[in-house]
Amino acid sequence: MTQDKNYHWRIAGFYFFYFAFVGMFAPYWSLYLKSIHFSAVEISILMSVQPVMRMLAPNLWGWLADHTGKRLLVVKLAGLGGVLGYLGVFFTTEFYPLLLVLAVMSFFWSASMPLVEATTLSYLGKHTSRYGRIRSWGSVGFIVSVLGLGYAFDYIAIYWLLWAGLAIMLGILLFAFQIPHVDVLAHHTDSQSIASIVLQPQVLALFGACFLMSLAHGPYYTFYSIYLVEHGYAKSAVGWLWALGVICEIGVFFLMPWLTRHITLPQILMVSFACAVLRFMLIGWGVGSLPLILLAQVLHAATFGAFHVAAVALIHHFFRGRHQSKGQALFGSLTYGAGGMAGGLLSGPLWQHWGASVMYSMSALAALLGLLLMGWKLREVAENPL
Repeated sequence: MTQDKNYHWRIAGFYFFYFAFVGMFAPYWSLYLKSIHFSAVEISILMSVQPVMRMLAPNLWGWLADHTGKRLLVVKLAGLGGVLGYLGVFFTTEFYPLLLVLAVMSFFWSASMPLVEATTLSYLGKHTSRYGRIRSWGSVGFIVSVLGLGYAFDYIAIYWLLWAGLAIMLGILLFAFQIPHVDVLAHHTDSQSIASIVLQPQVLALFGACFLMSLAHGPYYTFYSIYLVEHGYAKSAVGWLWALGVICEIGVFFLMPWLTRHITLPQILMVSFACAVLRFMLIGWGVGSLPLILLAQVLHAATFGAFHVAAVALIHHFFRGRHQSKGQALFGSLTYGAGGMAGGLLSGPLWQHWGASVMYSMSALAALLGLLLMGWKLREVAENPL
């Protein structure tokens, strides 16, 4: 398929609503759970359901998409299943039923993004440097969601979060039917098994480092909003702090073509890990200082924005042809799935028994280990897929 700018809005719209849901869920769902009197450990478990499904589901859906060649049909089914699964949140506030509801919803919701990522990169062809511009619409969706809801919850009950989530889910479903068809081009690695690609030392190191980055972010996504509110920040201020990080992330998305002309993707990743070490130390020990918290949020440009674009591009570099969907699915499963799950589950006991400062110090340690792994195995990858 030749690249047609008329299709940009279709992919961009999907990114907008998909990450608007993240902007609803990550900052505010824990506040909703706290409002219905769940404990810190119960909140950490419920918040970890989504990354658990992001670990398990994308591999199944990615295999199905590559095996059948019907990638877009899978995206549509995932959108419909996500809406139907989400409806369950209106009918229970009990721990185990809500756990099941979130598991079903997340099983479908997590399926589509790796497939859309593979579709976007295939659609862009030789112009993959423009990936960040399309992906930035996801960040815009996140900002609209997190700021709008942040202001709203200063005036209305947190319960209305459930209805906001349903509206966003319907938007995801709408744009799931707008994603353009893209032909998957043959590649010389098509005859290789997926295991032979995964077991390359550089690929294993990339997955390992990305796992550690998501592990480091687990406590951030689980307790950051509660942490700020408990230290006197208004919910609207919490929304602005989340939004600031994503605004800076958008800036990096547009800078990536320039950056990749000057430094390699592994070098970008190493800088991202170094910034993550600093960021989580600032959050853990500087919450009483607004300038330090602002600086920590600016660093989101590196710890997520630059990290995500560089990592996705490297995965696209290693997994080509018929392995594209499976490669992106493995990345999502091992990084945002397994890493996010582990970080979220560990955050509950750390928060409850040792406090936020120790918890975020552990995040900084995980990022440091990822930096060391990157420097050990991936520093010499010089080719830039962007």
